[in-house]
Amino acid sequence: MTATTTGPRLGGMVAPAEALPDVLPTDRLNETGKPLPEVREPLRRIASWRNALTVASLWATIVALFGLATWVHHPLGYAVLFVLMGPMFARLAILGHEAAHRLLFRDRRANDLVGRWLLDAPAFVPFDIYRRSHFAHHREEFGDAEPDLAYYAGYPMARDSFRRKLVRDAVGISGWKNFRPLLRALRNAPGRKVAGPILGVQLVIWAAIWAGTGRWWLYPLCWWGPWMTVWRVLNRLRSIAEHGGMEASKDRRRTTHHVRQTWAARFWVVPYRTGWHLAHHVDMGIPWRNLPALHRELVDAGWVTDAYVHRSYTAFWRSCIAR
Repeated sequence: MTATTTGPRLGGMVAPAEALPDVLPTDRLNETGKPLPEVREPLRRIASWRNALTVASLWATIVALFGLATWVHHPLGYAVLFVLMGPMFARLAILGHEAAHRLLFRDRRANDLVGRWLLDAPAFVPFDIYRRSHFAHHREEFGDAEPDLAYYAGYPMARDSFRRKLVRDAVGISGWKNFRPLLRALRNAPGRKVAGPILGVQLVIWAAIWAGTGRWWLYPLCWWGPWMTVWRVLNRLRSIAEHGGMEASKDRRRTTHHVRQTWAARFWVVPYRTGWHLAHHVDMGIPWRNLPALHRELVDAGWVTDAYVHRSYTAFWRSCIAR
């Protein structure tokens, strides 16, 4: 799919044909890149106890950040907390995404319980609605049911347009567009079933922060505020690096980018190995810990080439600006 006069402009950042060799299937991968059963079986193992420790350590980190900022009790400390809560929301969202795929815990009841109440609701995400819309994204990227087309279309774009999007994220305009529907949903019974539990969890978090720090204003300033701003910027930058400027295709290399991973990128933008996003779209049944192993299979098969891979996130974001 390419640009049309009636639809969004797609395909502007697809790699050239010479970077996408036709080498599949192999003796380990099928024609779409998905591992054959004997290769796939170990890759599909879910590390439930390790994931439980990951969720617990994330919440321990969040509590420690609030505690440290309160102990320092200085504007600079609260500013650091404000910024660092952006990556913390990224972690809540990515682990919630893992739960939506039923890959966080082998026990589905535990998977959904943790995903709904400890990951998505704290990040203002309606778990069941997100699961449905996200599976539509996986069924056909850039298809008629694609929920995130607005994030992906139009790249590369003019520098001023790209800047305006990031500014709207940074000052809370995009955040308000996402928060306002939760408030409006309270007007009717079906909406209250969705928004009520999320807002209830937020009140619990507010009460816990207030009780633990003695500062009522710390929740709106350093929880809700970063979600409205810092997280919006990080979410857009990550989303663009996953599918920005790509197009509908059976070949996942034409729908999804791969960017070389660094420690800094994994801290700020793509935690929990979500940066191996091509591997995730090739086989969405592979848990996050095993995505690098699947990516190595794709590289070893010659399906992922150096010419297809972006050398860094900063280089990728620069390429999003039309010249």
